[in-house]
Amino acid sequence: MEQEKIDEIISRHRTASGRLLSILEEIQKAAGYLPKQSLVYLSKQIGVPLSQLYSLATFYSFFELQPVGRHIITVCQGTACHVKGAPRILSALEDLLGIKREETTPDRKFSLTTNDLEFTLNTARCFGACSMAPVIRVDGKVYGYNTPEKLPQILKRYGWREK
Repeated sequence: MEQEKIDEIISRHRTASGRLLSILEEIQKAAGYLPKQSLVYLSKQIGVPLSQLYSLATFYSFFELQPVGRHIITVCQGTACHVKGAPRILSALEDLLGIKREETTPDRKFSLTTNDLEFTLNTARCFGACSMAPVIRVDGKVYGYNTPEKLPQILKRYGWREK
């Protein structure tokens, strides 16, 4: 992201209240995520340690430190969804999208993006839609009562094509 754009964002947030979160949100909105070089530059410009910016960016789940896909798919990992088959849903989505978690990545929180930057797959603890378990969310739209067999039909709505 260009430094001039970051300077422009900083200038809009001169007051202390919520300043850092607002600046980070705007950078993410402009870049699609929080690039490391943008955080380094921001740290120098506003005199806040880089570690503090990373603390905020990793504490709040809506910040991304890696590029994300055009479509965000989130699999609920709450108890009801887990019991009703969320692990199978997650595994099926990985297979359909051609992306896999590392063995060392915890099941509770991760984010994977396809090479073409079309889809990002991640998890959340609970959507509050337990009666429709297992649940996924694609670009904010919730889909319930999922099975691995229903997933291709859902993905096709977002431009996915079987390979």
